Amino acid sequence: IRDEDSGYNKHLFCIPKHYEEDLETVFIPHGLILDRTERLARDIMQDMGSHHIVALCVLKGGYKFFADLLDRIKALNQNGDRSVPITVDFVRIKSYC
Repeated sequence: IRDEDSGYNKHLFCIPKHYEEDLETVFIPHGLILDRTERLARDIMQDMGSHHIVALCVLKGGYKFFADLLDRIKALNQNGDRSVPITVDFVRIKSYC
């Protein structure tokens, strides 16, 4: 996103009432994020080849993205011409001061 990009008008989206006053514009629409997540999953599957995938999620903030990415990787894994073993684990990291 360029600095001069003004984003999208918030009225083009369904914004929860409790966020309406705090939000001016939407810079990256949800559909674009999903599309990029799909592309990332495809890149991971291509780069890993037939190697075992170990997916590590840093808890709290990364869970939703992690789950979406893993869903796409699993779909590619099931529908592709090869199946790659996937191990999933979670870590919790304490913020530093």
